[in-house]
Amino acid sequence: MKRFLALLFFLILSFSGRSSQIIIPMDNTQTNHLKAYGLAFWMLENDVVIDWLLNYRGGSFLCPNLKKIEEELIIRGVKYQIVTDGQVNTIKNEISNPEVNQEIVQLEKAPKIAVYTPKGTMPWDDAVTMVLEYAEIPYDKIYDSAIIMGILPKYDWLHLHHEDFTGQYGKFYSAFKGSPWYKQQVIDAETDAKMLGFNKVSHLKLAVANNIKNFVVGGGFLFTMCSGTDSYDIGLAAHQTDICESMFDGDPSSPDCQEKLDFNNTLAFDKFKLVKDPFTYEYSNIDGTDLHRMPENVDKFTLFDFSAKWDVVPTMLTQCHTQVIDGFMGQTTDFRKDLIKPNVLILGENKTLGTAKYLHGEYGQGTWTFYGGHDPEDFQHRVGDPPTDLSLHPNSPGYRLILNNILFPAAKKKKRKT
Repeated sequence: MKRFLALLFFLILSFSGRSSQIIIPMDNTQTNHLKAYGLAFWMLENDVVIDWLLNYRGGSFLCPNLKKIEEELIIRGVKYQIVTDGQVNTIKNEISNPEVNQEIVQLEKAPKIAVYTPKGTMPWDDAVTMVLEYAEIPYDKIYDSAIIMGILPKYDWLHLHHEDFTGQYGKFYSAFKGSPWYKQQVIDAETDAKMLGFNKVSHLKLAVANNIKNFVVGGGFLFTMCSGTDSYDIGLAAHQTDICESMFDGDPSSPDCQEKLDFNNTLAFDKFKLVKDPFTYEYSNIDGTDLHRMPENVDKFTLFDFSAKWDVVPTMLTQCHTQVIDGFMGQTTDFRKDLIKPNVLILGENKTLGTAKYLHGEYGQGTWTFYGGHDPEDFQHRVGDPPTDLSLHPNSPGYRLILNNILFPAAKKKKRKT
């Protein structure tokens, strides 16, 4: 009843006529794509159901013409257009044409969002956290103890900060073992592991990874970028062996750790080879970073074109105002295709290199999405580099892909056609 009264009040306060609606274009005419997603999320929080017009003008949003919404659009600097009901009917009829690769998906409820991130991490250390802040989308920060204590069922969507789930501290040992921040990271991780009852950090990270996997099985939406992708799968594959050398956990790795990897336990990758050298800044041969020897201006990746009426989920995840996007590096930049499981859907690829940039899959009742690279607007981000100012990149196509994933759970009940 309380929820109903709040919605009724919102409608009465904001009502400006039912003979028209608001369309938020998401093509190249949009002034601020990233804020538009935040505005869509804000509407869902206020119990306003909106239509996501897949492949129509870059994946536009259609919502009621309410004064409060229009005011918020103006405040956030998001371009919009008021259209009559007749115009809306024309648009919907056009989209419903079987020969047109477009579809309408209703977004009904704002997902509850969590970001798995250690304490003290600045928002600009992670692209997802940064764009959530810029788009004004609320989220909770959680970490190992919360996940071990079983908090994940409280959330719909989980992002993994650039974590190392193998227990090797990001393999920063060679370059940063003497740095104060690295030493503190090791102390904090070992302290947390002991406090939670684990002898090694790798054991703690495996328990966290398993809880996250169960979250997906139960219907959760998992999203991660950069090293949070391959290190997660490597950690799962190593559940029966020790892949950490003595500088990471006090004893050598198992001599036959490669042979003991369990690829049946991973989400995305299969038959990969570990990079065992602790002085090499790489986990395995999954990552395609070493292939990127091209100039920055020609390093691009391309989104696949899916059937909006039948492949609704990948269509939602690839909504953008361009199909070709500037590439960007990371500890894990992209993924070698021959190591990707056959049931995994590739959403975007680097055609020149033959690598996959953007992956999606189903697991149990939920889904996961892996996105290679660190920062879509910083081609080669390095430790200590200044933060990206997203106010300078309000139309970033690379960041749009992240925000597609944020809205995706709002359409959970209507994600499939039968």
